[in-house]
Amino acid sequence: MPGMVLFGRRWAIASDDLVFPGIFELFLRVLWWIGILSLYLLHRGKLDCAGGVLLSSYLIVLMVLLAVIICTVSAIVCVSMKGTICNPGPRKSMSKLLYVRLALFLPELVWASLGAAWIADGVQCDQAVVNGIIATVVVSWVIIASTVVTIIIVFDPLGGKTPLYPSAGPGHLDSHESSQLLSGLKTAATGVWETRVKVLCCCVGNDDHTRAAFSSTAELFSAYFSDTDLVPSDIAAGLALLHQQQDNIRNNQGPDQVISHPPGPSQEADLDAELENCHHYMQFAAAAYGWPLYVYRNPFTGLCRVGGDCCRNRAPEYDLVGGDQFNCHFGSILHTTGLQYRDFIHVSFHDKVYELPFLVALDHRKESVVVAVRGTMSLQDILTDLSAESETLVLECEVQDCSAHKGISQAARYVYGRLVNHGILSQAFSIAPEYRLVIVGHSLGAGAAALLAIMLRNSYPQVRCYAFSPPRGLLSKSLYEYSKSFIVSLVLGKDVIPRLSVTNLEDLKKRILRVIAHCNKPKYRILLRGCWYELFGGSPENFPTELDGGDLMQPLLGEQSLRTHGSPAYSFSSDSPLESPTKYPPLYPPGRIIHLEEEGSSGRFSCCPAAHYSAKWSHESEFSRILIGPKMLTDHMPDILMRALDRVVSDRAACLSCPARGGADVGVA
Repeated sequence: MPGMVLFGRRWAIASDDLVFPGIFELFLRVLWWIGILSLYLLHRGKLDCAGGVLLSSYLIVLMVLLAVIICTVSAIVCVSMKGTICNPGPRKSMSKLLYVRLALFLPELVWASLGAAWIADGVQCDQAVVNGIIATVVVSWVIIASTVVTIIIVFDPLGGKTPLYPSAGPGHLDSHESSQLLSGLKTAATGVWETRVKVLCCCVGNDDHTRAAFSSTAELFSAYFSDTDLVPSDIAAGLALLHQQQDNIRNNQGPDQVISHPPGPSQEADLDAELENCHHYMQFAAAAYGWPLYVYRNPFTGLCRVGGDCCRNRAPEYDLVGGDQFNCHFGSILHTTGLQYRDFIHVSFHDKVYELPFLVALDHRKESVVVAVRGTMSLQDILTDLSAESETLVLECEVQDCSAHKGISQAARYVYGRLVNHGILSQAFSIAPEYRLVIVGHSLGAGAAALLAIMLRNSYPQVRCYAFSPPRGLLSKSLYEYSKSFIVSLVLGKDVIPRLSVTNLEDLKKRILRVIAHCNKPKYRILLRGCWYELFGGSPENFPTELDGGDLMQPLLGEQSLRTHGSPAYSFSSDSPLESPTKYPPLYPPGRIIHLEEEGSSGRFSCCPAAHYSAKWSHESEFSRILIGPKMLTDHMPDILMRALDRVVSDRAACLSCPARGGADVGVA
């Protein structure tokens, strides 16, 4: 629901967000009250010492104050449980209760200060009593400090810009004044987000690229959150509801809705060949991450194997390899790829905004020059990811619309400049002129590898690219079609990144608003049910989005009420800024797509090494919607993808002698 308005400003917390914090505070307060009561009853005979009267008075007043606070917090919890996300009517007394609760902090603060002063004066009483008083003073200050931190967290810098007449909106102003107001608020919102990003990325630097990335990221977040009035817990509840709704729809689908036409023999042979290539080249994409991924994959032996590279001086043979900042990483790269140091042409771990680490090696087994680009692993990389506007590429190809993700295209252009202008590729092909060029990468590196392959195709017509878990919002429709002949993408399960684009995020926001608007369960029940479902499963048929007419009133606020059209503080236009066809047009993943799906997966967290996977060619439309689930993040991890590739390749190799394929490998051309 909309954030609460207290002291004339909006806060990033709703009136139904106080159930769990209130219960936690009640638990602590009741324990504290019982402890003080026990201390007073057991030791009141020992309070006849110097200063004992003051301490006795302190304990009695503190117990009375705690009792009042407990009653107030209990009332807050009870009121917060009422209504639904879109029906705040039963919670209309919440603001008054919060004013009372906040007012009680004043005597609590005064009493905690007095207690600290009395203890500091050195009261000559029984040590157990003194220790008990010290504990109560410490607890008082801890709770007060926690409250201050909470207030800082839920403080909304734009909350004070909410007008006192929210229902009127800017409609009472003339068009010029309204335009000025909305423009000023948009600038303020972007400035707030830019400040937040700069604080989080304070150690990144302050060059031109970094400042441009800060601005792009701030505009993206400002545009995404500008037209809704949701608090973070609303989004969490919406995601929990969407996951159950999604599983319910999938379970109700008939077999004919899931299985498409079986692939032909040529498609199966092509799939087997490309899976084997993916399995081979994924080692290079993983090697580009350097020692952190290697140690993560080999927690017991990895550090011992590669640790010496950081401690000893640079080995003489390393001087034969071009590059920079790779001392600590080279050992892990050798272990991951199985190559020798003489097989590497260039290794660079230079990492800045729009500038990605990469390596160039000679792969004698596949007779290829391999360029591997590293994926997201630093704050600089995240800023590159979030520079999500579209920009036009200058390419020597007959493609009408050559637009692509701005941050990734600039990163690809950086690698292109290093490879071509510094003669790295020329050096590689002077050693092995008959080899072909293969470009690989994972995640952000997959997107950069795909764009790099497109840039280099005119000079290297036989170039191939294997993009592992690439972002969806990468290429225009024309470039996507163009890339199918030389790029293969690999996606595992419900991985969120190959489904992540500005368009899909906007669709996810609309789905969250819709499912929240049609839910008649209180938020705390949605979150409890969602946590249980994520951890232990259950039947999604009873997911709490059906208006089943319980004792709660039907939602009073519809989907449109969750969009802040009436509030100029948060509404800059009638349409979402993310739906701008020029700045954020629909973008698509690169090349043909192989989709690996775990067979018989329940959707819960699974670490079973014996999991089996099916592989199929998939159309990009199958990734046009973000899927919610516990594996949406873990399926993106490179080590999980490598294990899945190991399993699917070994399973398909073992099945080569089978007379017929099973139905699991059904695919679409």
